[in-house]
Amino acid sequence: MNTLKKLLHRFHYNAPVTLTFALICLFALALGSITDMGSTRRLFMTYRAPLSDPLMYVRLVGHAIGHANWSHYLSNMLYILMLGPMLEEKYGSKMILEMMVITAVITGILFNLIFPDSALLGASGIVFMFIILSSVTNAEKGRIPITFIVICILYLGNEFVNAFRDDNISQLGHIIGGACGGFFGLFLVHTGGVKKEESTPEPEDYSSI
Repeated sequence: MNTLKKLLHRFHYNAPVTLTFALICLFALALGSITDMGSTRRLFMTYRAPLSDPLMYVRLVGHAIGHANWSHYLSNMLYILMLGPMLEEKYGSKMILEMMVITAVITGILFNLIFPDSALLGASGIVFMFIILSSVTNAEKGRIPITFIVICILYLGNEFVNAFRDDNISQLGHIIGGACGGFFGLFLVHTGGVKKEESTPEPEDYSSI
């Protein structure tokens, strides 16, 4: 028994927001599979709805949790689980959670305004926010890293090009997510708009993004 406790003690839930988000997304995917996408349509994808519908506000965040299938989930989670722990250690769990929620809400609102006849689900907006944010993680105040410019050209430039393709993927969500990551990294954090949290030592027609 003591050996088992020692073994379990070796495992560290090192990035609580990142890991919990991945698990919640997995639960939503499983629930969607069981309900034939019924729960996903109701809670985990965003689309134009009356302002009087309380679930509309839930979906503005929940759409980042929903995924169309296992491949869609896996492609997003690989990036999130790669970049999330590093960013969470740098900025703190609370701030990363705030960034994720803000990115999801802004993406959902703009998508509903621009594409009123479509629906959106997926965490790729958060993925692109993480990618761009990671490129400025070690930036000095008042200076713009060349890596940030290169990544913006490669990732966001590619999304602008792909926006003209009919592939059922919302490049708008990717672009908005990247823009949020750039804003958080260059302005909000480094100018003191959000106080950096110190890391704590151990004790049917839808677009997927």
